[in-house]
Amino acid sequence: MESRNPAFRGDSFQRQLQDRSSPQQLNDMYNAPSYVATAPPVTRPMTLDDVVVRGFLTLGVLVLTAALAWTLVPIRLAMPVLVVSVLAELGIGLYISFARKANAPLVLIFAAVYGVAVGIISHAYNDYYNGIVFQAVIGTALAFAAMLTVHSLKIIRVTPKFVRFVSAAGLALVGLMIMNLVVQLFGHAGGIGIRDAGSPLAYVFSAVAILIGCFFLLLDFDQIEKGVRYGAPESFAWYCAFGLVLSLVWIYLEILRLLSYFSGRD
Repeated sequence: MESRNPAFRGDSFQRQLQDRSSPQQLNDMYNAPSYVATAPPVTRPMTLDDVVVRGFLTLGVLVLTAALAWTLVPIRLAMPVLVVSVLAELGIGLYISFARKANAPLVLIFAAVYGVAVGIISHAYNDYYNGIVFQAVIGTALAFAAMLTVHSLKIIRVTPKFVRFVSAAGLALVGLMIMNLVVQLFGHAGGIGIRDAGSPLAYVFSAVAILIGCFFLLLDFDQIEKGVRYGAPESFAWYCAFGLVLSLVWIYLEILRLLSYFSGRD
């Protein structure tokens, strides 16, 4: 029976009825894979500017919390706050290093708690040796500039052998510091001599530690260069910023300690 509705009459509507898909065709279309939904997300590659901005932001947070800790933490609470901040910094830093999951919240929280520890340590050194913190900051800046020049001119090439050497040397230094701490806890005030201002070994150890810290900066620069060259994702810039700040603070603290040895002679 023909419909009386003009919209349903004529050849046009009849062709639409013929062109309609069958139930099986509709089911096949429904079950077809959605390539748009499963396509990988498009991320912008990392640039050198990303690393610079995130590096300055991370370092700025560290300096800010260091200044606040220097100013606000009273002497009677300095040691408990230092212990808590060091433990927190170690936990977050080890997680970022081994899980390789660096993002803005993690890196900035790491910088904040590390800054508290650096501020308390710096304040203590400056109380004993007035002006030593400024000297250590200048020394760290000069070390950074020197290593950036060395990397730019390819004076030292970062090869797999060099990476293994620096990593092994860094682990050895950390191991010696832990051993020294354990010996001190068991009653020997000077430990094994690597942190005793009266021992020549302490001067050598701090000088070597500063040198290894500079080598870690070279590894950081090489990592940044390769990340930009091979199109690492933008989020990788946070990991690079984390590495740079870690190396710079290592160098700063060792320069601070080495300067204190010479200041103690006055």
